[in-house]
Amino acid sequence: MNEKIYKVMSGTGVSSLVVGIVVLVVGITAGVMMVVNGARLLKRKSEILL
Repeated sequence: MNEKIYKVMSGTGVSSLVVGIVVLVVGITAGVMMVVNGARLLKRKSEILL
């Protein structure tokens, strides 16, 4: 019984770690993309507003 609980806890820990890493990478990527797009919009603001 204890071995089964240990295996379930190990699997849960590994999956939580993987999900955390994926969320971190997606968050950083989205943040960088927002900063880059914002900078491009500010750079071209004079072209858009006549």
